[in-house]
Amino acid sequence: MTTLSIIKADTGGFVGHGAVHPDMMDEARRELGRAIDSGLLIDGHVANCGDDISLIMTHTYGADSALIHSFAWDTFQATTHIAKELGLYGAGQDLLSDAFSGNLRGMGPGYAELEFQERPSEPVLCFLADKTEPGAWNLPLYKIFADPFNTAGLVIDTKMHTGFAFEVYDLQQEKRITFDCPAEVYDMLMYIGAPSRYVIHSVRSKTLDETAAATSTQRLSLIAGKYVGKDDPVMIVRCQSGLPAVGEALEPFAFPYTVAGCMRGSHHAPFLPVSTDHGHPSRFDGPPRVVALGFQIHDGKMIGPRDMFADPAFDRARDQAGEIMDYLRRHGPFEPHRLPLEDLEYTTMAELTKRHADRWTSMTTEVMTTEDAESGAGAARVG
Repeated sequence: MTTLSIIKADTGGFVGHGAVHPDMMDEARRELGRAIDSGLLIDGHVANCGDDISLIMTHTYGADSALIHSFAWDTFQATTHIAKELGLYGAGQDLLSDAFSGNLRGMGPGYAELEFQERPSEPVLCFLADKTEPGAWNLPLYKIFADPFNTAGLVIDTKMHTGFAFEVYDLQQEKRITFDCPAEVYDMLMYIGAPSRYVIHSVRSKTLDETAAATSTQRLSLIAGKYVGKDDPVMIVRCQSGLPAVGEALEPFAFPYTVAGCMRGSHHAPFLPVSTDHGHPSRFDGPPRVVALGFQIHDGKMIGPRDMFADPAFDRARDQAGEIMDYLRRHGPFEPHRLPLEDLEYTTMAELTKRHADRWTSMTTEVMTTEDAESGAGAARVG
């Protein structure tokens, strides 16, 4: 069995929150090379989207392996050291603990992992996002694996016709549920249409009985109890041979749909599909970016990557994203550009609520007092 892991963390931004310094990328590549030479990893690739370093790795240890997670933690510690030496912004901000404790769950870095038996041809897409939250994958995963208007294979491929099972997490209650689609697709949409709380964690083929997609679902604010940066999720999607074709998996991103994130993680903005050369947000810390790297996995080796969004076919989506960004920015601090208050609990809103708590008075009391005064004045005139 081959395991494909993407483990990512923001360990320092260059300049501000926009990119990763080349020295940090070089250090991550050195660490990855040592891990391959030692036999810990079969293969690996270091990538970034925005200010996050992503370690894309193949190995045989399965998901949640202490060995693999410990290696990633040590690598992020090394890149944090460089960020501090260079005085970069937010050095080590995703490392929420001082020591590794078995795996990365609850420690800050995000990760998506898939364990699978390789097929004769194993095309895989690795999606990396910046300046948004894990729920950003809900819409494309629905369209890839449940919408026949996007994925023709759901109708014409006998291996896909029976549908897929979606595992959905409730991030607030720390619960999970699996929806059998297409039978329960309307039920599922009620939940995943609220991506700040309900997040698709994985998708499984009912015919092949294999996991087809996996996402990172870590919410930094829920872990830390305050806003410490956006979650910048990653996603793995396997393609072809009974699973959606590569073109079907990319198609949802031709529409720059709205996601939460952007400046201080507190705004709605269009999701911009870009090549790796343009995966560096700047305007209002956005728009949120998504990069897609394609690999062929063979005997654990990663042939690639191919930069999937380096394609003029996505130019229209990029143009539309610019128009949408202009429209939303003109709302300034008003919704719908700014997130609703319930999604701002880890920003200044909590402090303002405490500060002004004693200044709010009951409208009901004021109305009754006014009515009583008018009643008294009327009685005086009658007397």
